[in-house]
Amino acid sequence: MAHRAVATKSPRPASDPSVSATSFQIEVPDTVLARARRGETGALEQIYRAFERPAFTLALRMLGDAEHARETVHDAMLHVLERIGQFRGESPFWGWLRQIVVNQALMRLRKERGVVLEELPADDDVQGNAPPPWVLADARRLEQALTHLPALTRSVLWLYHVEDYTHQEIAELTGKSVSFSKSQVMRGGIRLRNLLEPLQEEAAPCMTATAH
Repeated sequence: MAHRAVATKSPRPASDPSVSATSFQIEVPDTVLARARRGETGALEQIYRAFERPAFTLALRMLGDAEHARETVHDAMLHVLERIGQFRGESPFWGWLRQIVVNQALMRLRKERGVVLEELPADDDVQGNAPPPWVLADARRLEQALTHLPALTRSVLWLYHVEDYTHQEIAELTGKSVSFSKSQVMRGGIRLRNLLEPLQEEAAPCMTATAH
């Protein structure tokens, strides 16, 4: 898959402090990029260290499996190191690198789950004005609930709500339509809220007991 230029966008404000973007907006000095293009090991290692954590976080959110996320980061970083000479600065470097991580994660989903990725059915009760689902839970409960969503739906939700990809960009990445991206965001949000509500109810007695 060809790597698209990703324009710098103002990220949406997080709906809850427990949910944050994967901090890809890291500025890399031009001098470091120039050294990396020449193949200097120190510069390449500096880039790897700077982006290793956000790359892993993004891959983990999309794949739902820590080992697969680590392998995806490894593959993505190798791809970056091999192709950094092709980066021309027409988009932010962090956007270019993030795109590679997303592409590698989607490739792994296709490899592990087949060409046709599972998605939520079309007969859910779609409600477009509901708040983002993570206002109902802390990070741990959100992680738990996300694992119960189909892989593609989970990826679309995260790319849209947290990584700030547009529906058009998600459609291009997944080979689906814009309406598909919109429907998965809405239906996935509804499903996620339904999954989180029982977790909130379970947590309430514990919080009450702690208060006493």
